[in-house]
Amino acid sequence: MLTAAIIGSGPNGLSAAIVLARSGIATTVFERNSQIGGACSTAETTLPGFRQDLGSSVYPMGIASPFFRSLPIDIPWIKPTAACAHPLEDGTAVMLEHSIEATVATLDACDRSSYRSLVAPLASRFAELAEDILRPVLQFPHHPLLLARFGSAAVLPAASLASSRFAGKRAQAFFAGMATHSVLSLEAPASAAIGLILIAAGHASGWPILCGGAQSLTDALARYFKDLGGSIEINHEVTQLPGADLILAGITPRQLIRIAGPHLPEDYRLRLERFRYGGGAFKIDYALSAPIPWTARECSRAPTVHVGGTLEEDCRIRTKFHIRQAICACRSAVSIRPE
Repeated sequence: MLTAAIIGSGPNGLSAAIVLARSGIATTVFERNSQIGGACSTAETTLPGFRQDLGSSVYPMGIASPFFRSLPIDIPWIKPTAACAHPLEDGTAVMLEHSIEATVATLDACDRSSYRSLVAPLASRFAELAEDILRPVLQFPHHPLLLARFGSAAVLPAASLASSRFAGKRAQAFFAGMATHSVLSLEAPASAAIGLILIAAGHASGWPILCGGAQSLTDALARYFKDLGGSIEINHEVTQLPGADLILAGITPRQLIRIAGPHLPEDYRLRLERFRYGGGAFKIDYALSAPIPWTARECSRAPTVHVGGTLEEDCRIRTKFHIRQAICACRSAVSIRPE
């Protein structure tokens, strides 16, 4: 029997492990920590009974994922009534609602038609769009015309798309908040792509969170993997290449060089060495005694709230805070982190 080793037990590593195990390959996942999941995990970090997600909390591409939909497992998604809120200084907020019409109602009248024409074609066929944008780039798309329509706007800098498509400050600020998830400068080419994808996903399937926290997704994947005969070794830091027919590594470039540097092709190793890491991020967990008293009360319906201000402010600062409300184990917590 062929064997495979997966380094890292995040959702990417576990998903790859499931594919291999379903193909009859004896697969082992190695995790250096005592808890699996990587950035998709949950723990008590403030007070007893308050569970906070250690990395990711909200999954706009979760329900839309063709792979997750293909699995015979129960992923405990929770769909909030609104996907995201972008509050403004006037005490109101632009809301990413499931309904496009409900969303445009929170925009300036001058931008409502432009928003519909930009977003509706992508949201109405989002399952098909997701099928192509989540595929390896070297494969010919299943829906080339739809992908071309998306690409004609996606290749633009987010600031350019926002200012050319929208005349009002509300729509411009809203799109800037979405595009900031790319962790790129809003003047960078293709920074509009993430904004478009997240907006379309919000209208098509929402931005779900997980009952019990992010760990619920990791645990569901791990259970299914083990049911397929796979094994997971925790507290096992890989320092050299495992003895397996196939090795997949869900780790950083520097980690991969330390483990497999001498075995990598020289040109590929040099590319890894030149990899530029992004700016640092931090996350603060709060144990709350009451809901957040938003000035714009509609923000309380969204698991993600962008605190970034106008398009100009987002372009100038480039760092914004996401305040995420995650309902876990019947108690609430808030995470704040820059992206």
